[in-house]
Amino acid sequence: MDIEIEDIAHGLAFVARWNGQTIGEYPYSVAEHSLLVEQLFSHMNPGAAARWRLAALLHDAPEYVIGDMISPVKAAVGPGYGALDDRLAAAVHLRFGLPAHLPVKIKRLIKRADRASAWIEATQIAGFGNAEADRLFGRHNVSLTSRFSIKLRPPVEVRDDFTARHVTLLSAL
Repeated sequence: MDIEIEDIAHGLAFVARWNGQTIGEYPYSVAEHSLLVEQLFSHMNPGAAARWRLAALLHDAPEYVIGDMISPVKAAVGPGYGALDDRLAAAVHLRFGLPAHLPVKIKRLIKRADRASAWIEATQIAGFGNAEADRLFGRHNVSLTSRFSIKLRPPVEVRDDFTARHVTLLSAL
């Protein structure tokens, strides 16, 4: 239970998504991605309980320990990676008052927001065209995805915003 939000926020703010292969002055971090997923989740599920918004924010929290791997590498590593990720996620969830294993419905809704985030990231900062992003991440509502734009920021700023969002969500529980 030696899991602190400051450690998660700091670690995720310095872990680059897309294996660092994005445009811009700063890498796009897992913390920034997590903030976007929580925003998308909240937008797509108006009235969602604060605990599920918190779960969306923390959906990639294990990556503060194990880093972020692109999907083909995760698949090549095999089922051990998924099992480790699941154990770390359960520990994070318990630490912050969430169920160790999220309800299937909530997990699916978070995954939907995660895929929308990946589509936005792919088309805005990773050099993918819309058709390629559709093929890889599913087709997403253009009015939804156009509402969210990525602005690359220094890791310390992202870390502080991640921590502040966590505090806000915890206070709403």
